[in-house]
Amino acid sequence: MKPALLNWPIAATSGWGIVGLNLFLNWANDSELAPLVGGPIGPNEMAGVDPLRVLASREAILRSNAFQQDLQRARSGSRALAMPIVEGLGNGLYFPDGLRGTRTIGRCIFEDTRLSGLDTKLAKYDSLLCASHWNAELLRANCAKPVDVIFEGIDPSLFHPAPKSGVLPKDRFYVFSGGKVEFRKGHDLTLLAFREFSRRHDDAVLVTFWHSPWPQLSIGFRGKLEAPLGQTADGRIDVKTWVARNGIDPAKVIELGPVPNAIMPPILREMDCALAPSRAEACTNLLVKEAMACGIPVIVAPNTGVIDLVADGNCVPLMRQQPVRDFDQWGTDGWGESDVEEMVEALERLYSDSALRKTIGARGSEWLIENGRTWQNHAQQVKSLLM
Repeated sequence: MKPALLNWPIAATSGWGIVGLNLFLNWANDSELAPLVGGPIGPNEMAGVDPLRVLASREAILRSNAFQQDLQRARSGSRALAMPIVEGLGNGLYFPDGLRGTRTIGRCIFEDTRLSGLDTKLAKYDSLLCASHWNAELLRANCAKPVDVIFEGIDPSLFHPAPKSGVLPKDRFYVFSGGKVEFRKGHDLTLLAFREFSRRHDDAVLVTFWHSPWPQLSIGFRGKLEAPLGQTADGRIDVKTWVARNGIDPAKVIELGPVPNAIMPPILREMDCALAPSRAEACTNLLVKEAMACGIPVIVAPNTGVIDLVADGNCVPLMRQQPVRDFDQWGTDGWGESDVEEMVEALERLYSDSALRKTIGARGSEWLIENGRTWQNHAQQVKSLLM
């Protein structure tokens, strides 16, 4: 078997971690590949993964963990490894060590469009990999490296339509919102839209999945809201106080804590719709795809990477997109600002028409499978770049 390194840690509770976890699980029993990852694999990294999958991946886990000392020595010496490497590059497109492999691929996932000096910054990579055409076009315009696009996926054995569990009262309308609280995710727009929608409908409930391993990056966020997000005594984001200070009845908000990815499907299937007015997405928004896969109609902003997800009636697109001119020191080429009134209109459409919800939800789930948006396909396509 040919060893291949994904040079970032895997996890069950973050975007990068989930990508690595699914690549690792799909390659663990591949007769041609021996997957290795850029951090130890323990119970936390496998949280929520069923015991049979863990057992089937046991040899690969042991092999990757045994490799960690060699990896640290290679990193400290900036030396080459006798294997292909996929390295994770976020905003800034910079990786601190000079590790190289027989083939070195930079997986570029970024929303900041300031991209000067890329030919120098990315010199060590043989090629670049993106998860959206938006990112790929920006790279091709700013450097000479070859660029591939491989879309992220879902696990259809977990994320698929199924009956609701019935744990929530049936006489409510549940709106799901996910992702780390930050400007680009548009949580301020979500709250503005839900505030108006919930004033019209006493049965409206917002279900927030906003906690992340980095609460310090969310605390203080305000966007277009009157009051900023605060923190609890133990340092977590204080969602209930935040919504109350911005005119939303906290009794109309269900706050979910951190949830391992494999446990999300039964939660998503309880929802009536999902709302995701992101100003920018480097990929195609993992939580949105997972909601779609479960048959939940999603309201999305068709800008940046999400453009690759919107097609054939598979969602409710927010078409009134305005340019985003300023955000801290980031470049915002291609970002989009959704119209709050249009968001309320979309919620009203889905609220008043259960048949429409079923039609859009079913189409979204079907579309993902028809277009091969699964982790299995993703893993096979990445593997083809390494062999």
